[in-house]
Amino acid sequence: MIRALDRWLPSYLLRERRRPRGRADRPVHVFLAVCDHFEPFHHTDREGALRALADWQAEWPRMVEDFRDSSGRGPRHSFFYPVEQYDAEVIERLARLCAQTGSEVEVHLHHSDDTAASLTRQLEVGLGQLAGHGLLSRGADGRPRYGFIHGNWALDHSHPQGRHCGVADELAVLRRTGCYADFTLPSAPDPAQTRTINSVYYAREDGSPRSHERGRGVETGVTAALAEAEDHLLLVQGPLGLNWRRRKWGLLPRLENADLTGANPPTLARFQLWRQLGPIVRGGPPWIFVKLHTHGGIPRNYRSLLGDPARDFHRELAAAATADPGLRFHYVTAREMVNLVHAAEAGLQGDPAHWFDWRLPPPPAALRPSGQDRGRSVPAAGSE
Repeated sequence: MIRALDRWLPSYLLRERRRPRGRADRPVHVFLAVCDHFEPFHHTDREGALRALADWQAEWPRMVEDFRDSSGRGPRHSFFYPVEQYDAEVIERLARLCAQTGSEVEVHLHHSDDTAASLTRQLEVGLGQLAGHGLLSRGADGRPRYGFIHGNWALDHSHPQGRHCGVADELAVLRRTGCYADFTLPSAPDPAQTRTINSVYYAREDGSPRSHERGRGVETGVTAALAEAEDHLLLVQGPLGLNWRRRKWGLLPRLENADLTGANPPTLARFQLWRQLGPIVRGGPPWIFVKLHTHGGIPRNYRSLLGDPARDFHRELAAAATADPGLRFHYVTAREMVNLVHAAEAGLQGDPAHWFDWRLPPPPAALRPSGQDRGRSVPAAGSE
């Protein structure tokens, strides 16, 4: 069916509509993570890829410096880099940009007709290359831990025509190789979209395609053991629904799938919709997790992300938080978002900034520049 409506619309119509309501003594905290399918080689050559990196290096630090969230930090970005397109100079420039701005690199992979063994080899090579630049978090055993986005959306061999994967036990392969969470979804209008939407949940690998079609929602005091289970993987989904404020032909609602594009940049109106759709941890604090995505290696998109549309959004969001004593917003990386999910799962309370690095530490190369670190004492948007 068009835009995969048959897969996700029933779940959307039957969704839980109650959302945490903030007040001055118990504000709602909204966490924004931009998970970028960062493909600087998309329809271009190495020269074009380096030009994209140069644009990011010129403009992104200014964006981070010019705006502040409720924790006093500038915007964050998670570059999910396609490891099959490894280029040492591109990655080194990206690593320096992340060290300068508090952003991070995670794993993106396009693959097809693979087996569990061949996929494992690809991931291990890619992890080793990124880790060689000081990127990726590390577990207690020193091995890289990583967030993952599947190329062409076909996680766990989920494309209905069997394209773009080949590995029906992919969740287990990801888990074995150090993946701490998947950030692929939502994929609508692609047919790989799951029936589960607007959730943070654990999916159990059952050896069949689409093991992540359904799963167990993260719940305080209930699901913590699944975080360590070898046959379960955490999935962090972005908002998916209908946007009645943006209509086609002035009549039909447009799809809201958390994608930031040149034609559909972030706006305060979209933020209010993300706040309604973003998942929470059941039984946990009033925290809303908003995972956004983009293809930020493509000029038509990154010109928006680095230009006036994004600047207008950050400015308006800060003003909205200042005007609303019940709202706090936080720019976070994918890794930090997962740490916050686990903190909520464990029933931890208080200032969320205490839990940004709770379980998964920052990558070795992550420098926290003075003036941009989490402890900076500056007037913050909506600060208490």
